[in-house]
Amino acid sequence: MTHLQAGLSPETLEKAKVELKENPDTLHQDIQEVRDMIITRPDIGFLRTDDAFILRFLRARKFNHFEAFRLLAQYFEYRQQNLDMFKNLKATDPGIKQALKDGFPGVLANLDRYGRKILVLFAANWDQSRYTFVDILRAILLSLESMIEDPELQVNGFVLIIDWSNFTFKQASKLTPSMLRLAIEGLQDSFPARFGGIHFVNQPWYIHALYTVIRPFLKDKTRKRIFMHGNNLNSLHQLIQPEILPSELGGMMPPYDMGTWARTLLDHAYDEEPEYSPESYTLSVKDLEKDLSPKTMKRSQSVVEPGVLKRPEKLNSDEENIQPLLSLD
Repeated sequence: MTHLQAGLSPETLEKAKVELKENPDTLHQDIQEVRDMIITRPDIGFLRTDDAFILRFLRARKFNHFEAFRLLAQYFEYRQQNLDMFKNLKATDPGIKQALKDGFPGVLANLDRYGRKILVLFAANWDQSRYTFVDILRAILLSLESMIEDPELQVNGFVLIIDWSNFTFKQASKLTPSMLRLAIEGLQDSFPARFGGIHFVNQPWYIHALYTVIRPFLKDKTRKRIFMHGNNLNSLHQLIQPEILPSELGGMMPPYDMGTWARTLLDHAYDEEPEYSPESYTLSVKDLEKDLSPKTMKRSQSVVEPGVLKRPEKLNSDEENIQPLLSLD
C-alpha cells in the first residue's frame, strides 16, 4: 500500500483492487500517464494536478486513463464555462447558505451496506423566493467537493434520494431544460464521484414529464442507476436498509434535521442571517440557454417543450406499478 492509499480500510482496499482495478504497484505510473495528457488540452487551465487530486478521477473511471483524463478536463472546462457559478463557492455565500439550511443537500450520518454516503433532498423545501435552483446546484457541488476528500468515498461512492412529496407544479415549472442540463453536466459529466443509485420517491406525474426531458442527456450507466419508486417505499428499502433512513422515507431513524449538514459546513456561521435575493444572482436562464446548441435544444424540444409540462394521458405500466424503473448493473 502506498501513502496515496492511506486511510482506506482493508475492505475498501480490496474493493478498489477488484472493482476499480487499482494497483498499488502501478499507482504513480497511472497518475503520471493521466498528467502527461494535460498538454493535449492547452485551452483548459488545469488548476490542480497533484497526485491525490488526479487519483480521485482515476477511481471515478475505474483506472481507464483516457476516461479519467477526459473527466479531469471536463471538470475544469465546466468551471471555465460557468465562471459565475463558482465565484465565492463557499458555505457562507448567501444563496448557498440558504439552500444548505433547507437541506439542499441533506447528508445522512450512516453509510449504506456498501459504504456509500447517502444524500437526501426533500424537494418541497425549495423556497424559490430566497434562492435559485443554481444555488441548490452550487450547494450540492460544494458539499461533494468536501466529501470527496475522503478516500473511502472516492472508492465507495454516493447514493442520492429525492423525495418529491408536496413538490408543487409551480415549483416544477422553474426547472427548465437548460437548468436541468446544467446540473447533469456538473454532476454526471464533470465531477469525480461514483453514484451507485439515484432514487425518486413520491414523485407526481410532472416529475415523470421532467424525466423525459433530461433522459436524452443521461449516459446509459446513469439511466441504469435511476429508480422511480413512487409511494412504494418497500422497493426503496430493498436497496437501502430502513435502519439508516429517516422516518420521512419510511425508515427507523428520527425525522431528518435539515440543518445537520449545514451546521457541519457552516459551523459558527450557521446562525448568522445572510442578506440575499435570487434576483442578485448573475447567471440567468437566458445565459444558460444561449449556450445550448440548436441541435441540443431541438432534441429536448422534441420531447417536451421547454418550460412547459404536459400531463401524459396515461402513465405506462411500469410507472403505474411504481416499481424501480431500472436495475443496477
